[in-house]
Amino acid sequence: MKVVKHCFVSEKGELLPRWQEAFPTAEAISYGQKIDPKQLQKNPPSLIWLRPLAGRPVADSLAEIRNLLGGVNEVPFIVLSDAPQDEEALACFSAAAKGYCNTHAAPKALQQVADVVLQGGLWIGETLMQRLVQATVSIPNITKIETTENWAAKLTEREQQVARVVAGGASNKEIAKELGITERTVKLHVGAVLSKLGVRDRLQLSLIVNGSRVGL
Repeated sequence: MKVVKHCFVSEKGELLPRWQEAFPTAEAISYGQKIDPKQLQKNPPSLIWLRPLAGRPVADSLAEIRNLLGGVNEVPFIVLSDAPQDEEALACFSAAAKGYCNTHAAPKALQQVADVVLQGGLWIGETLMQRLVQATVSIPNITKIETTENWAAKLTEREQQVARVVAGGASNKEIAKELGITERTVKLHVGAVLSKLGVRDRLQLSLIVNGSRVGL
């Protein structure tokens, strides 16, 4: 089994306690640090976590680190933001980042982000995800997504209800209030829905649910 190597890049090359708790064997480097290209190519990181320099566009920080770590351009980047904002997140994804999350996220959250990105997914964040999900509701020419069988047939009645509310752009808290259940129960239902339909996130779920409505 391949060992996952996490590398955290920041101005001073520090490892915050939460980062260390999430990934005990993580390494840290600083901007401008001299890196041996041969050594890096011999043992490249699996995932690079980037804490951008304050006052600089995120795209510039990404470009600088990619240049510093020449030869590992295929390694996915996750941007850590001290004050996450949807606009900054969009800029990160435009610069080919694979994830965007809070610098001070809990260790379990960081591990979840890593799992999604290492499996080839994107970690978008809850508020931006809601904006994208809500956008699918109003797209007039959204392409109908064909599935081997109707998506609803794979779910229980309650799971169908949850899926439709998720596809409407509601948060877990809003879903809990509308359906009269707890947020914990909502999370369990959402997880079951994603698993049964074979989709990675709420955006893909939204495309399936809203796409199936076209022409109906």
